[in-house]
Amino acid sequence: MAKVLAVVEQRNGTLRRVSEEVVTAARDVADGIGGTVDALVVGGPGSGDAAASLGRFGADRILAAEHEALTEYHPRGYADAVVERARADDYFAILFPATVAGRDLAPRVAARLDVPLASDVTELEVQDGELVITRPVYSGKAFVELTIDAAPRLVTLRQNVFRPAENPREAAVESFAPAVDPGAWKIEVRELNAAGGDKPDVTEATVIVSGGRGLKGPEHWGLLEDLANALGDRVALGASRAVVDAGWRPHAEQVGQTGKTVAPQLYVAVAISGAIQHLAGMRTASTIVAINKDPDAPIFKVADYGIVGDAFDVVPKLAEEIRRARS
Repeated sequence: MAKVLAVVEQRNGTLRRVSEEVVTAARDVADGIGGTVDALVVGGPGSGDAAASLGRFGADRILAAEHEALTEYHPRGYADAVVERARADDYFAILFPATVAGRDLAPRVAARLDVPLASDVTELEVQDGELVITRPVYSGKAFVELTIDAAPRLVTLRQNVFRPAENPREAAVESFAPAVDPGAWKIEVRELNAAGGDKPDVTEATVIVSGGRGLKGPEHWGLLEDLANALGDRVALGASRAVVDAGWRPHAEQVGQTGKTVAPQLYVAVAISGAIQHLAGMRTASTIVAINKDPDAPIFKVADYGIVGDAFDVVPKLAEEIRRARS
């Protein structure tokens, strides 16, 4: 029977939400070919416990590649583990999340297996037994459909596009010790410095409030923070490249072609003109709200809702109305 391998992620022993998205997508592909889903988690001892819930999203089997040297992400070590699993079975496709780690890991696995890789994919469909892949091209101005003439078919999935869907299976966790050799690794990971704060990363957030150069300075970012707090506790703040280049906000918040690609359920663009480089990073959001005093700003061409007005007047009133509606 054909199989699909979903490579999932855990961090500090906690399963990342994107893992549910990858397994959901893998389940859809497996159903299309009449196959099953293996979910693979790589990490230190006990990592399988973090992935035990993935049967709820369609995994038939949960495989845990556990080794003390894999407690933190290591490019060579994780690639070794995934390649070992990929070669152990006849997989129709292998799906990765297009996270920071996934974007680093998937090309390494593709090179080792000598197969092509389709990255930042937004749609998968099985047609006549073949996997049809949709991904953005030309900075998101168009989408292309393609197939991969190789097996397994390697794909990275854009975050927040494949919504988690429950499709319960009785999936037991099977742990194994991958044949990794830390002594042969040419890279040593000595320290990981995580970004501070209680806000989610923009790539993981379902709601993003993003600001541009029209806010005139970092001292006005409180307007966005107030709007974000009105929308909810787990709303991320984003920024355009001009804002980051000016030093107003950290690069971790930059959305766009040279920043991060996001696909939240709601994207609020405040005082962002909508240059093509920015649109490339957010135009696949489910709902886009634009606030700009220039009625001809390009951002309005992709917005589902637009407010023409001064952000300094509009944003406080919008935050107030949202609080009133939520109460």
